[in-house]
Amino acid sequence: MLLKSIGKYVLTGLITMLPVVLTLYLLYWLAVSAETLLAELIPGGIYFPGMGVVTALLAAFTVGVLMHTLTVQRLFTRGERIFYRLPLVKSVYSAMRDFMDYFSPTRKREFEQVVAVTLGETGMRLIGFVTQALPEQMPEALQDDGDSILVYLPMSYMIGGYAVLVPRHRVRPLNIGMEDAMRLVLTAGITGASTRS
Repeated sequence: MLLKSIGKYVLTGLITMLPVVLTLYLLYWLAVSAETLLAELIPGGIYFPGMGVVTALLAAFTVGVLMHTLTVQRLFTRGERIFYRLPLVKSVYSAMRDFMDYFSPTRKREFEQVVAVTLGETGMRLIGFVTQALPEQMPEALQDDGDSILVYLPMSYMIGGYAVLVPRHRVRPLNIGMEDAMRLVLTAGITGASTRS
């Protein structure tokens, strides 16, 4: 009984600490990587601690501003074609690009992207994310009668998911934010509703 109680408290402690520790570690790793890279590139007299983080943020901001200009967009598109022609790089890059584009603030989203998919006559529903709502943007073999959309159904605890072609009448929009829905699905609902203000 005592061991069971101790185990319960240890598990609760881990569940509480791990998201905080992993988030802080990721931020720390990014900061240290930026600092290390810049320290190697800049002579000691000019470099000062914190310069790497500031430079990384300024670089991201500058690229973001430049990507809003037509000339840079065209140049980037031409350069990007090289990645799409390289055999192994093509698969990795296109998958990463599509994933990042999916969360881009400039992307137009249907149903706020979060939907409930009804399973037959069972009444059960799965929470999913619309990845493609326009038939003309899907491969020709999937366009059928234009009445279906592509929905990603993630599995809990980040162990994978399914991309399914679903008839529109089986999909219902959910009034929930993307981040809240993703957190709810990935933790199997253990986290409950968001407590953030």
